[in-house]
Amino acid sequence: MHPNLVVTLRGGVQYCQLRFFTHGIEAGNHCRLSKQRFNHFTKSGARYLSSKSVANDAGDNRRHGKCYDFTIIGGGIVGTATAMELAKKYPTLKMAVLEKEDQLGTHQSGHNSGVIHAGIYYKPGSLKAKLCVDGLHLSYKYLDENHIPYKKCGKLIVAVSPEQIPRLKDLYERGIQNNVPNLEIVKKEKIKEYEPHCEGLMAIWSPETGIVDWAQVTRSYGENFRKLGGEIHSKFQVVKFQRSAEGNDYPVMVFSDKGECIRSKWVLTCGGLHSDRLAEMSGGSRDPRIIPFRGEYLLLRPEKCHLIRGNIYPVPDPRFPFLGVHFTPRMDGSVWLGPNAILAFKREGYTWLDFDMKDFIDSIRYRGFQKLAVKFAGFGAGEMIRSAFTGLQLKELRKFIPQITAADIQRGPAGVRAQAMDRDGNLVDDFIFDSGSGELKGRILHCRNAPSPGATSSLAIAKMIVEKVGKEFSL
Repeated sequence: MHPNLVVTLRGGVQYCQLRFFTHGIEAGNHCRLSKQRFNHFTKSGARYLSSKSVANDAGDNRRHGKCYDFTIIGGGIVGTATAMELAKKYPTLKMAVLEKEDQLGTHQSGHNSGVIHAGIYYKPGSLKAKLCVDGLHLSYKYLDENHIPYKKCGKLIVAVSPEQIPRLKDLYERGIQNNVPNLEIVKKEKIKEYEPHCEGLMAIWSPETGIVDWAQVTRSYGENFRKLGGEIHSKFQVVKFQRSAEGNDYPVMVFSDKGECIRSKWVLTCGGLHSDRLAEMSGGSRDPRIIPFRGEYLLLRPEKCHLIRGNIYPVPDPRFPFLGVHFTPRMDGSVWLGPNAILAFKREGYTWLDFDMKDFIDSIRYRGFQKLAVKFAGFGAGEMIRSAFTGLQLKELRKFIPQITAADIQRGPAGVRAQAMDRDGNLVDDFIFDSGSGELKGRILHCRNAPSPGATSSLAIAKMIVEKVGKEFSL
């Protein structure tokens, strides 16, 4: 074994990097040096202290893995955006992202409608509304600076019956109060100027709404995080947090399902579909619980995609918890129709055949879900029937585009939404943070819920989390 030791200064703190080459395998780690140990090095160059101390450090590395100042768990769009913003604000800290899949943005960030939302729907003055509008501007700026393709194709929210018109006008006023740019109310005749094949009595036109591939954006965040000195560990599924008994430099030990270990000073989790379980690992409550809802899309056949120019949305029905079916053009030229909203039998279950007993039991035994299921029994049953028989969705679609026939639609992709729910069956529509309890409290911060539209708001959410992290950990 031949050691190669490099000394670096980061933020006025001495660090050494020990590298050991044994049978062609390199094992490395960063270790903080005390002033006393640092002075053992000669002026002519860095030398390792002694063969005994080097051997001891090598053993620590094998047992405990790499050490980081800050570890972000979750390689989705909120996790990677936050990691990038943290690396910008604290360039002297060594950081890592842990992702359980083999690439970033695999689940919610890669299975969504791809819409850049303008912030129309949300309660005026709410944090959600502010973050969405701020996120809209930050997103377009980032996309331009990083040469990521997008289309600002706009959106029509269309009233197709007289009773929807008052709700549409209220929605317009809400958008104006939220400072959504360039909104306008359009009459029946003008709807055709934006969507020649769309029928409706009145609509809201939002020219700033756009589309993008959010999975590509997530990967871009990750790449910029790497350029700022961050490291990304894929295929690292976190199963346990533990407080180290070997001093307080890197007190949080993060274990994977393969027995790997990362040591860190501070940890932030952005676990999406698994955020409640990550919080529970460090002594946090399971409430609010994550209930997975699958949203299934239909595809418009390529020869009919010319019927749709931009996003066409319905006026939301306040009686139901989800938005309803809409028309969404994609960056590849396809058009998605939907989605519905049905319980997924697995937290990452994208088809009816995806089933996990633990996830399923976890959902149906939860008091909050049982209350929601009773309250919306009719709506839920209808969604499941329409999922099984796609032709039943045609009636709703034809209210907007009458030219669509049963032959024009086919089954498409699906996504799973991490819906946070409380014990009373309420859908949690606000940001939830949790510091856990016990010996790890003060070292871990869990982002329990980042409500939709998380992708559009990702950079604004990231800036908010960075500010909260700075206060929580006294950085």
